[in-house]
Amino acid sequence: MDLQASFCFIFFTFTLVFSLFSLSLFIIRYNPCCNCDVCSAFITRSWTSEFTNLSDWYTHLLRKSPTGTIHVHVLNNIITANPDNVEYMIKTNFDNYPKGKAFSTILGDLLGRGIFNVDGHCWRFQRKLASLELGSLSIRSHALNIVTDEIQSRLIPFFTTVEDQNDTQDVVLDLQDVFRRFSFDSICKFSFGLDPGSLKPNLPVSELESAFDLSSKLCAERGLAPSPVVWKLKRLFNIGSEKELKKSINVVKRMAGRVIKERRENGSGSVTGNDLLSRFMGSISDDDYLRDIVISFLLAGRDTVASALTTFFLLLSKNPKVLEKIREESDRVIGSNRDTLPSFGELQDLHYLHAALHESMRLYPPVQFDSKFAKYDDVLPDGTFVKRGSRVTYHPYAMGRMERIWGPDAMEFKPERWIRDGEFKQESAYKYPVYQGGVRVCLGKEMSLVEMKSVALVLVRRFDVRVVDPDRILRFAPGLTASVSGGLPAVVRRREVL
Repeated sequence: MDLQASFCFIFFTFTLVFSLFSLSLFIIRYNPCCNCDVCSAFITRSWTSEFTNLSDWYTHLLRKSPTGTIHVHVLNNIITANPDNVEYMIKTNFDNYPKGKAFSTILGDLLGRGIFNVDGHCWRFQRKLASLELGSLSIRSHALNIVTDEIQSRLIPFFTTVEDQNDTQDVVLDLQDVFRRFSFDSICKFSFGLDPGSLKPNLPVSELESAFDLSSKLCAERGLAPSPVVWKLKRLFNIGSEKELKKSINVVKRMAGRVIKERRENGSGSVTGNDLLSRFMGSISDDDYLRDIVISFLLAGRDTVASALTTFFLLLSKNPKVLEKIREESDRVIGSNRDTLPSFGELQDLHYLHAALHESMRLYPPVQFDSKFAKYDDVLPDGTFVKRGSRVTYHPYAMGRMERIWGPDAMEFKPERWIRDGEFKQESAYKYPVYQGGVRVCLGKEMSLVEMKSVALVLVRRFDVRVVDPDRILRFAPGLTASVSGGLPAVVRRREVL
């Protein structure tokens, strides 16, 4: 009994001390001495009375700022929607704005030394390696073959089955979940040569997918903690969310490591293979390093594509005229036979569809913001002083909604703004940093666009996909990429062609 009482006393004392310590860190981090309107609204969360998402509140503040830049002092975070500042950060003075230790620590347990979590020599080595591989014609053809096979063998049959069930009553499906499963299957095949089968007819629960989703979510939540010391202490004592995170990361790394080990033992990993793992095995002998690199590509290639497709179909439901123009263009380029899948060349000729996807990501970028940390004191082009160690964030979500950048119709879904003389014309990467820019421009940009165009085209040509309540206000769930809280319910009907 005395032992039990002592244990309870120790546990209670630890809990109390930990709570007080966390509170003190919260007070230190959020610097209550700053009583400016922005910091006060952030601390009290009074902004929630008018805005659903933090990103929408930031957009409001950035619109009001004469320079398109604000400073949230309590977070030591400078946030900008100024294209000149963006170009300066990710191109002109790139070396002064690395991801920084604060960022890499948050994702370190999951991504390790992967390309999206490192700076300096390690980043340059992986960047060069990935650039050579992703730029090759053979691997791009392989990526298209994977997407085409997933569309033919799973996506079309799944939508057809759902549509057949609608003969008796409307079956509502979660588009976001379907696109996440599709992109997860595709990126796993592309990265590992592994098929998790997430989009099989019974929509099975994949251990790898579940663990990957939970790991991403909990890593993102680390960034919301009052101080990194809070989650680090939880990790030290293996309690709460950190206990869950450890388990989920172990699942991801164990399964990835098993695939690598089997390849090594079977001697099947070589530069002649088509998946990324096979390509990289010829250059990297450290299996843990190899695992980190491939997991990073898994993260980048899965959630971003699913996020972009989800909001694209939301916007199509709200803009039927755009949908019809996409269909008219596809009939003109590919032909009226809806069973025909587009070739790579035909995808390149679909300028209006290309424009519509870019326009969708202008309003709903898969990655809503990107932060760097200043190595040295600096001054941004708009005159903002940046103190060494400060977090500096550029905000693609806000930038896509700024009238000073896109004109008075900035909030309209208008693919025509990307068309010049009947062809798609790319805007500056610093005005539209959805795929970043400068030396960090996304290497998977073209392949992601091919995947999105392939999926979108097949679905709009064969089916009528109608989002349920398309005018509802979207609430975004916490995460590394933008995802809609509660999913995106939709009804699917076979398209009737007159």
